[in-house]
Amino acid sequence: MDAILGGMALVFNLETMAVILACAAFGVFLGAVPGLTATMAVALLVPVTYFMDPIPAIAAMVTTAAVTIFAGDIPGAYLRIPGTPSSAAYVDEAYQFSLRGKASECLGVALVCSVIGGVAGTLVLIFVAPSLAEVALKFSSFEYFWLAVLGLSCAIFIASASRLKALLSLCIGLFLSTVGLDLITGSPRFTFDVPDLMAGVNFIPVMIGMFAIAEVMRFSAERGDDLKVVVKDSGKVFGEVRPALRKHWPSVLRGSGTGSLIGVLPGAGADIAAWVSYAISRKMSKTPEKFGSGHIEGIVEAGSSNNAAVSGSWVPALVFGIPGDSITAVVIGVLYMKGMNPGPAIFLNGGEMIYGLFTVFIVANLVMLPVGYIAIRASKGFVATPPRIVMPIVLAFCVVGAYAINNSSVDIILMLLAGLAAFVLGLASFPIAPIILGLVLGGLLEKSFMTSMMRSNGDLTEFFSRPISAGLGTLVLVVWFLPLVVRLLNSLRRSTSTAA
Repeated sequence: MDAILGGMALVFNLETMAVILACAAFGVFLGAVPGLTATMAVALLVPVTYFMDPIPAIAAMVTTAAVTIFAGDIPGAYLRIPGTPSSAAYVDEAYQFSLRGKASECLGVALVCSVIGGVAGTLVLIFVAPSLAEVALKFSSFEYFWLAVLGLSCAIFIASASRLKALLSLCIGLFLSTVGLDLITGSPRFTFDVPDLMAGVNFIPVMIGMFAIAEVMRFSAERGDDLKVVVKDSGKVFGEVRPALRKHWPSVLRGSGTGSLIGVLPGAGADIAAWVSYAISRKMSKTPEKFGSGHIEGIVEAGSSNNAAVSGSWVPALVFGIPGDSITAVVIGVLYMKGMNPGPAIFLNGGEMIYGLFTVFIVANLVMLPVGYIAIRASKGFVATPPRIVMPIVLAFCVVGAYAINNSSVDIILMLLAGLAAFVLGLASFPIAPIILGLVLGGLLEKSFMTSMMRSNGDLTEFFSRPISAGLGTLVLVVWFLPLVVRLLNSLRRSTSTAA
């Protein structure tokens, strides 16, 4: 009990609380700027943490990561431009709310669900960290292959229009993921003798281009006489929270659970959690036809999932020193720097420090409510500002965000080419989100498949030889073929009833 009280005392003091509030405001700004991801926001804080005590330093990073993930929803709702990759899963859904003048209500629901998901992920971290981390450690290349295939399948099943077009878009993303050095031979592929492409195509400039630059191009392509400010927002921030939670509380629980579990898997993170949860929400919904037209159910589940994954990713980071995502990969270095060496001993020898860390997670997620509310109210400036002023500012931030990743002009060119491609594909009603998902997961898919084939000497049955791998493989096959079986049974039932 003394250790718990001591840990709380490390958090509830002027210095730590000031750091939490300041980093919450910092996270809102970074998350709302397209291209400036949560990982980048946390990385920018590393030099500052040199001058902080351990708990304030960790509090700065936890708060920044959590708030940045939510803040990415703000430009998605108002401009159809996701601020962070995890917001891309439901950006079209959120934008439809703004077209109906309900952007504030949508963001209010997303904010509350993000807080619930973050707290749920923290509870998972506190109570079941060791056992969940042990399960994640059992994942080999076979399990990661099926996990990547499952994530890619989501791109097809969440398609609101033609699944064939979604599949073709996904193939474009998978092709982009092959650019760079071959994993086996080390020879360059599709690099066109550009040294910056040897490491592959960075998905952040591509995401900025396909969502932000394409939106700027669509705006510029409109006739000046036809331009209208279609986004009007006069709603209350928390006006729809109670009805949404009352109606879709199973989605909140399911999204929080899914995000926590995916967050525990090393390398998965909030991006995959949001995509998977949105796809699950659509498949489990009683009204799947409403998805894509501004349906709150998908936002409730995916919004809960992405912040739960942020907290869940700390399970392998703290217990075994294995980063759960790119954010915790940065934070692990700070933990070592502050003398909090990750590993099982941190729970035995941490004492007040580990309880202070748990308290930081809870406080950081709860602080999102007032800070997020202020951010949503302030974001109504998007409505009052004419698009001819907003779009150049967005373009400037996009160029800065793309260049800041690697300080490379090649990333700016990639961003512009991706924007042009998305603009042309949009004219033919091709979905853009599957391209991003294919680019993100393509590397994991190839690496896990090639590693598995070398380990099994080309024996494909080895993909079903391990219990977890067999379970994931069976789940993928069910996802693929169950709709076909259901459709076949329905057609047979109809033909039988007609014959009778």
